[in-house]
Amino acid sequence: MKEFFVSTPEVRFVELFKSWLVSLPHDLKIAFEAMDDENLPRSSREIAVGAIMYVVSPNDFVFDRNEAVASFADDALLLRLALRQVVKGSGEDGEAFADRFPELFEGLDDDIDVCKEVMGELMAWLEGKVDGLRNQTYKGKKIKIWIDDDVARAELYEDGLGFRTDYPVDDKIIDDKLKYATTVTDVMRRRRAEETRAAV
Repeated sequence: MKEFFVSTPEVRFVELFKSWLVSLPHDLKIAFEAMDDENLPRSSREIAVGAIMYVVSPNDFVFDRNEAVASFADDALLLRLALRQVVKGSGEDGEAFADRFPELFEGLDDDIDVCKEVMGELMAWLEGKVDGLRNQTYKGKKIKIWIDDDVARAELYEDGLGFRTDYPVDDKIIDDKLKYATTVTDVMRRRRAEETRAAV
């Protein structure tokens, strides 16, 4: 008698995050491509820069040596949410940009729906961060500087390269550490609580 494997939303969620965590350094390069694409509206390029800043900043994730995988989960998801907004807010130029990177954009809306189903209110918390990405500062500089100043832009590239070089996650670590949706959601829930306390 054949056994059939049923892919529940939680199973799909875990598989998504495994693939997203592996591809985070590559996805970061796509954000740099969006930053430099002058066919995209300025507002979309600013969101891309904000996402880059969020990922490369060491202060933007809850890091725990025992949770190295989960610590980057919000970065992986927020980067994709930001890039999705870059595309959706850029008309035909956004569609053309998405066509260059089918590995990221194909099926992304369905993947985000899976995240919403599993994460609930945590997803709304992360989605709410996307618009705020344009208001960030990084190393004391606002988004405008990182786009318009060649020296600053070169520095951001260097920081991106450093992130990709030092990224402490690989397939084996992910398979060992990420087996349940709660591995991701518990860390995000703690992070949201820390942000709430810091805002008081």
